[in-house]
Amino acid sequence: MEDGQLFIDSLEQEFLRNTNVDIAAQQKAYMKGKFEFYGMKSPVRREVQKPFLIKKYLPAKDNLEVLVKTLWNKPQREYHYFAQELAFKYSKQMEVNDIELFEYMIVNQSWWDTVDFIAPNLMGNYFLQFPAKKNHYLDKWLASDNIWLQRSCILFQLKYKEKMDLDILMLVIESLLGSKEFFINKAIGWILRERSKTDPNWVLMFVEKHELSNLSRREAVRLI
Repeated sequence: MEDGQLFIDSLEQEFLRNTNVDIAAQQKAYMKGKFEFYGMKSPVRREVQKPFLIKKYLPAKDNLEVLVKTLWNKPQREYHYFAQELAFKYSKQMEVNDIELFEYMIVNQSWWDTVDFIAPNLMGNYFLQFPAKKNHYLDKWLASDNIWLQRSCILFQLKYKEKMDLDILMLVIESLLGSKEFFINKAIGWILRERSKTDPNWVLMFVEKHELSNLSRREAVRLI
């Protein structure tokens, strides 16, 4: 982990160098005070971190879990954004146990901004590569009381397009019908709206046959 710590220390120096306390205060307020920030807007952060994501300079895949968890446990939200983008760089090297790391990222430092990256980009890619693991984890997450794991069950197919499994989509949504949770109902509407881009008739039929929340229904048919 010595090289990994040097990697993190170098990243921290660059983040510190680009601190903006006024923007940090605005970002913290926007996130309801849940996280600290250095105060880098997304374009600035991406420019600052770009050298750390160059393929030939990436740490060995064996170090990924320790690196991600170390970054994830830091208070500043920029580290969490960087960690998930770092994990995405290893998408072609995914291993069967990586789902445990993605689950860790979902249930720790949880909020919509990271979940909405991890679910479609990390979990979505994982289940395409290891489809045999899908049912086990979806059943586990749907049965949990964790709204972020449940939201991930909805959103992991967000980028699947024609690969979207409609049976699974229907099962997941039906399992969560009646939820009063904003983030669940918003996600249901979001995934149905995405599906409507390729199959609007299916979405209309689904909406007609199910008692969706007003929020879910409104989002689902927005593009139709």
